[in-house]
Amino acid sequence: MIREAALSDINDLLEIENSAFDADRISRRSFRYLLTKAKAVTLVYESNGGVRGYANLLFHTGTSLARLYSIAVHADYADRGMGSELLDHIEEIALQHDCVYLRLEVRSDNSLARKLYERKGYKKIGIIPEYYEDSMEATRYEKFLPSGRKPELTKVTYYQQTLDFTCGPASLMMAMHALDPSFVMDRKTELRIWREATTIFMNSGHGGCSLYGLALSAYHRGFKVDIYTMEDPLTFLVDTVRNAEKKEVMRLVQQDFNEEIASLPIQVKRANLSLDEMESYIRMGRIPIILISSYRIYREKFPHWIVVTGFDEKYIYCHDSFVDYERDKSPLDSVNMPILKKDFEQMAKYGKSGQKAALLIYL
Repeated sequence: MIREAALSDINDLLEIENSAFDADRISRRSFRYLLTKAKAVTLVYESNGGVRGYANLLFHTGTSLARLYSIAVHADYADRGMGSELLDHIEEIALQHDCVYLRLEVRSDNSLARKLYERKGYKKIGIIPEYYEDSMEATRYEKFLPSGRKPELTKVTYYQQTLDFTCGPASLMMAMHALDPSFVMDRKTELRIWREATTIFMNSGHGGCSLYGLALSAYHRGFKVDIYTMEDPLTFLVDTVRNAEKKEVMRLVQQDFNEEIASLPIQVKRANLSLDEMESYIRMGRIPIILISSYRIYREKFPHWIVVTGFDEKYIYCHDSFVDYERDKSPLDSVNMPILKKDFEQMAKYGKSGQKAALLIYL
């Protein structure tokens, strides 16, 4: 019988963990957190009056992405199909939570587990060097759960931002590299684009990147750009700061960007980019970069740039250059993140006034 785990199962979970793994074991404290506070579901396999295996599923806040955090069967009950049954149940639960992708990491030298995942339809999507305590690498797998349909995805190579405030340059670099694979994505270029596009100030910390500054950075590198926003170009994001001097500096920066754009063949469309329009442009080979509020994903209110990689009938898919390591995330969690369309429309705006901004990058 497979059921949801309870706190009373912790001793059994620890016994399974110690039996199945020599290292990288989940602690009692971590099991307690997973069962009581985490956005997660833990299942146990009960047989002959005892708990013989378990599987733990994590949900990604704000997206329709799930991660198989751990799965194990007691060594005395291995090779009885329990792991396969647990995996089937985990996939069903992920679907019930509107998740379209299930992702996981497994030791590259665990051939039995890898054969199980591959037999179940999981596709290898990458390698993480020195992932485990003994420096063994991990192999990343993912499975698209809904049967009978596939998303329309643009091939966009992932780039992780190297500083807290460089989501704009990282997103822009991913879009430009997708259009022109000869374009090099590296930290020097990331920082150069930030210097070109920064608003100088933001509500806290270093300034983020202006919609108009990013457009100029793309244009000067040989790409065509369309800007979508209904906001005043001189006051866009200015309300994110309270200090009058900072506001004035941001206005001057925006004015400088706006005057240069006016002299260039960059289209500024005083409209909001609808989902239908965005999907149409993706089919034409254009790459959208969208400003969102990070609150729905990270529970912190700051403007944040992402690059849209595709869509299907229910979801928008995107790369997020930020990886939230403090919440035990990996780059795997930030690639082709599926977001329900109704949720995407809510997060694709920022501030009390709901400011919206989008760039379309193309050749």
